[in-house]
Amino acid sequence: MALAQSAVGRALHFIGEHGSARSELEAALQHWSHAQRAYLGFDDRILVGLGLARGLWVQGHPTKAAVRARETIKDAESSTNPASLAVALAWAPDVFVWNGDLASAEAHADRLVAHARSHSLGPYLHVGYGYKGILAIRRGDARGGVDTLRGCLKHCHAMHYEVRNTEFNILLAQGLLAIEQVGEAIRLVDDTISRAEENGDLFFMPEALRVRGCAVLAMPTRVDDAERWFKQSLELSRRQGAPAWELRTAIDLAALLAGRGQPDDACGLLRPVFEQFTEGLETADLAAAGRLLASLVGRTNS
Repeated sequence: MALAQSAVGRALHFIGEHGSARSELEAALQHWSHAQRAYLGFDDRILVGLGLARGLWVQGHPTKAAVRARETIKDAESSTNPASLAVALAWAPDVFVWNGDLASAEAHADRLVAHARSHSLGPYLHVGYGYKGILAIRRGDARGGVDTLRGCLKHCHAMHYEVRNTEFNILLAQGLLAIEQVGEAIRLVDDTISRAEENGDLFFMPEALRVRGCAVLAMPTRVDDAERWFKQSLELSRRQGAPAWELRTAIDLAALLAGRGQPDDACGLLRPVFEQFTEGLETADLAAAGRLLASLVGRTNS
């Protein structure tokens, strides 16, 4: 039962059915808590823990998500199979990146690279390098980050390990926008959206739609089209029950509205999304939303 619910929960996780995914994954852990600690080879509970951590984050619980990610890595450390720790280290840093805790993300990426190299786990080695590229983009070295991410995707493709393509391509597109390669970024996002629609990998679809809107904003003659992409992202985020993605898009759309001289509309859009969150106010997205709201309130009261 635990293995079955784990498989169902992880499938639901990747297609963006976050509430149902969480129910299945929590039930899987409950079954395992009453079972003898025995398994053959890879410990499937690591995948369950990772799914729960990522699901908690996207459902608006960034602090709980980070705790679950750390617990999952700790569980993987007790496994005799080196692949268990490699998988934990290959997915858990996402939560730290999303929270803006770049120091923790870097520490785990470094550990992944060392662990994967020592056990000849090629795909995970390049995922570790991929995180290095993501962190470089986040820290302002967009050109270096783009080159590193491209190398990661190239090597993973050669190894037939493409489960990270949707996520890493979206991040690569953000790096391309940062170095003003707008046309290439748009082509990459459009291709990523099409492939995700075909294969059902919809976890990141709201974020892909948001980044597509950001790419339009980089083209002054088509700025008005950005609102359409942002609204698609908001609608899908709400359907999925993903307030974390909704918040990111609400920040961008609120900034767009404020730039048009509509601070009341911007505040009315962002405030209810921001107020859904009861934890993690110090994390990157929530802190950015708080600052924007404060500025919008100041403009509406002036």
